[in-house]
Amino acid sequence: MPKYTELAGRVVLVTGGANGIGAAMVRAFAAAKSRVYFCDVDVKAGRALAGELSDATFARVDLTIERDVCRWVSDIASRHSKIHVLVNNAASDPRIPLPKTTVKDWDDLFARNLRSYFLAAREASKFMPPGASIVNFGSITFHIAPAAMTAYVSTKGGVLGLTRSLARELGPRRIRVNTISPGWIMTERQLRQYVTPAVKRLIRRSQCIPDLIQPKDIAEIALYLASDGSIAITGQEILADRGWQFS
Repeated sequence: MPKYTELAGRVVLVTGGANGIGAAMVRAFAAAKSRVYFCDVDVKAGRALAGELSDATFARVDLTIERDVCRWVSDIASRHSKIHVLVNNAASDPRIPLPKTTVKDWDDLFARNLRSYFLAAREASKFMPPGASIVNFGSITFHIAPAAMTAYVSTKGGVLGLTRSLARELGPRRIRVNTISPGWIMTERQLRQYVTPAVKRLIRRSQCIPDLIQPKDIAEIALYLASDGSIAITGQEILADRGWQFS
């Protein structure tokens, strides 16, 4: 695998880093010798992960609260003065049929899945030098639009719009902004709650390459987008889905 030696010593922020894809990215950036700061509301898992790694620092942050986001970012910036990478990963993907979706459900999900990305990007970009990178997380669901996920799919459509707009606004400062939209990833939660044998068969039929996607596979793409190897890529969505056939 690529080593991305230029990431050594760079300050990397990862939201929702205690579990799943987020935890895989924290491990990957730590392995690249980055200075990793990650947040989550799962304190037990966050502390356990930070305890495994010498170059990762955990903080409990409620990303729906503006002052919490501002304090987290400013505390990190006060230690290092520069932030080189922001990975906006934290999100929730509830299955709620439209008739049962309340206004509170809708507003809460947009606060968690989209407003938090805006807040983290606004605050972190204040301290980003030329060559810095923001990586937002979308989802294949924006393209396949499954039932009972209207609010979630809408937030992920918003992430794509946010990415394109930020790329244009931050481009003159040489800051890149991209989206990774994963396919169905075999995180512990997905395996526990949703990935039945029938779902595995569906995934394998739908992907050009039938191998199930692991969190570490997505972490490698995040490292690439954070590295100098992707210096010419901004405002883009990378579909990391092993070639999911939409039709």
